Amino acid sequence: MYIINFKAYPESTGKKAVLLAKACERVSIELKKTIVVAVQATDIATVAKAVSIPVFSQHIDQYGAGAHTGYVSANAIIAAGAKGTLLNHSERRLSKKELKASVLEARATGLKVVICAKNTREGVKLSKKYEPNYIAVEPPELIGGDVSVSTATPDLISKSAQKIHSAVLVGAGIKNHDDVRIAHKLGAQGILVASSIVKAKDPYNTLKEMLSNLS
Repeated sequence: MYIINFKAYPESTGKKAVLLAKACERVSIELKKTIVVAVQATDIATVAKAVSIPVFSQHIDQYGAGAHTGYVSANAIIAAGAKGTLLNHSERRLSKKELKASVLEARATGLKVVICAKNTREGVKLSKKYEPNYIAVEPPELIGGDVSVSTATPDLISKSAQKIHSAVLVGAGIKNHDDVRIAHKLGAQGILVASSIVKAKDPYNTLKEMLSNLS
């Protein structure tokens, strides 16, 4: 699975979120790859109506339906069209209490869960404790940088694939086909990528080149 995290960039907000999601959908259909777009809560409904590929929320809060002003509930994002959620991204880390409650809310509503971890050790713990659909391992120091996890810490990918019970995605600094190919070779079952696609001059061709000719 390949998750494109739209974050909160101007290039992936509002009408531009729809255009970017359509580019991802086109690559998904042409290459027959499972591509998921993780968008801001405010864009879920619009994007979900515009594309056939899965739409995930970038986060949900620990509270369900009720008197919880300002929180993003699992029920709300499902009603908007989301199929899953990211949790505990390095830019939105959660306390143990918050993460537990958020996972329970996601499970209760049928959302797929991707929990982010900063390293293999944390990924092993989170996988055993919460049994999410995916663990996405992303070293925080490499996120948004010029060096990819595939180049800087290939051993992290192989160790994560071997030790983490959940399906493993990797991310941080992934920019090109070689980064993805190496991640696959080392055992990752997908990637989590953001700025290299979102901020690309031609997101469609950049993503297509990144994912082409992968076994």
